[in-house]
This record gives sequence, structure tokens and C-alpha cells, in this order.
Amino acid sequence: SGGGIDCFLAAQKTGPSGRVIGVDMTPEMLERARLNAIETGHSNVEFRLGEIENLPVADSSVDLIISNCVINLSPHKEQVFKEAYRVLKDNGRIMISDIVLTGDLPEAVMQSISAYVGCIAGAVKKEDYLGIIAEAGFRQVKIIEEQSIPADLWMNDPIAEQVREEAGLSKGSGKDVLESIVSIKVFARK
Repeated sequence: SGGGIDCFLAAQKTGPSGRVIGVDMTPEMLERARLNAIETGHSNVEFRLGEIENLPVADSSVDLIISNCVINLSPHKEQVFKEAYRVLKDNGRIMISDIVLTGDLPEAVMQSISAYVGCIAGAVKKEDYLGIIAEAGFRQVKIIEEQSIPADLWMNDPIAEQVREEAGLSKGSGKDVLESIVSIKVFARK
């Protein structure tokens, strides 16, 4: 949940009778999110310490799970989606935004710490990602939106620059890397 921004946006959608639970694995971020909730007057948001592979939430207790470019950072994506399935009520939904791959990345990029931090090196192929969701038991798995990464981002972003540097790519090279990375929004239902 980080500092809580997505949770606060969700809280506006749920209204005062709804409840939002944010999960983060660091006490520092939880403290920041809780302070942000107080400062912004979001009394229907709660933040819990935990990891997405082992959610601190009861079985069958959640209507909707959202995630914004976090699951690709987990090396245990299968467990993440099993946990999401466990905590969702029957007919509950997920709406996930994440980075996936449409092709293979060079090994130097996959080993780049900056590429991992930039949500690239932890990504898996799109068909594998969708398969993991379905294998966890979800139905109606579908991509709602898909976007390629803008070329100017690859050329001008500081993290992209670090990735190119660590992978030994020149500023003008790496078009195949760029073309292999897409952002998707995925919907599925329990």
C-alpha cells in the first residue's frame, strides 16, 4: 500500500460505509500511510503489516482486491494469487495493473537491480501471468487495457538510464527490450 494513495482513492469509491485495507511489508510505510490517513480524514482505511504472499486478512472477507504494479516484484506470483483467491468472498474481484513481458529480455537486463526496482526484471511473460491467475482458481480472466512503454520514457527516464548502464546498452539501443515490456490491467473473478 505504500503511503496509501491508492487506498485513499479506493476509500472514496467505497464511501463512508465501505472499508479499505492496505497491506505493506515495512513498518515505515505503514506509519507514513497511517499518518496520511489521519491528515486526509480517511477514517474508513486501515493499514496492516504483511506481505502479499501471506495477507493478514481473514478467508472470504474481501469484495475487491486492487494492486498497482506490485505483483511483478514478487518472486512467488503463484502464492500471491492463491492468497488473493483465499481472502476474496465468492464472486469477489481483482483489478490488477502490472508490467508483463511479450518477449524475452537480455540476461543483463534481467540481472539489473535497477530493472527490478523499475518493475521490469521481476516481470513474467503475459501468457504466463494470465495462466497463474487462472491456475489460482479465478475465472473471467481478461485484459481490460494494454499499453506499450513510450519510447521517450526509455530514452529519458533516470531508472531506464540506470538499466541501460547496468546492462551495457547504449541510449539508442535496446529497442527490442522496450518492445518486450507492456503494462496491463487485468480483471478476474473468484
